[in-house]
Amino acid sequence: MTDDDYPWEPPLAGTEAEHLLGALDRLRTTFRWKADELDAAGLSTRVGASTLTLGGLLKHLAFAEDLMFSVKLDGTPIGPPWAAVDRAELRTWSFTSAAADTPEQLYAQWDTSIARSRARLARAVAEGGLDQPAHLSDGEGRHPSLRRLVCDLIEEYGRHTGHADLIREAVDGRVGEDPPAGWRPRSV
Repeated sequence: MTDDDYPWEPPLAGTEAEHLLGALDRLRTTFRWKADELDAAGLSTRVGASTLTLGGLLKHLAFAEDLMFSVKLDGTPIGPPWAAVDRAELRTWSFTSAAADTPEQLYAQWDTSIARSRARLARAVAEGGLDQPAHLSDGEGRHPSLRRLVCDLIEEYGRHTGHADLIREAVDGRVGEDPPAGWRPRSV
């Protein structure tokens, strides 16, 4: 086993930033593997009474990434497609509007959001570390640290990767904790 076989693995011994960013990337990779290589029917599959779909989760997590490392981190306005949506509907819109998107659009949107987030996060860590205050405020002048934002996104991925496990198993039986050695996103 080499690091090239499992590039998503966090370091065995590293800095706090390396471990947190490594944990986030491992969850991102596991989620992407759970959602990968599906057509529109696979991305629209639901389990039981839940309205969650892998397509909706892809779009929602793309939104969560963009929101976390723009508006919340440094106050940068969120870009398209999120900026055009009524703020009151934004949190649910990402889940429900995914049904109108093609698999190619959903995968591209998530992949692009991840690339943008990785760049913004790497720049922020290099410039101010995990202790730096984020732009987001609780209304009383308190600001979460960048560390808190990263931990919040890890929690978001943990929750939704669990959902993705169940949905993907219902689609085609894919199960497992991690992608196989050498896996890379392929989409459809």
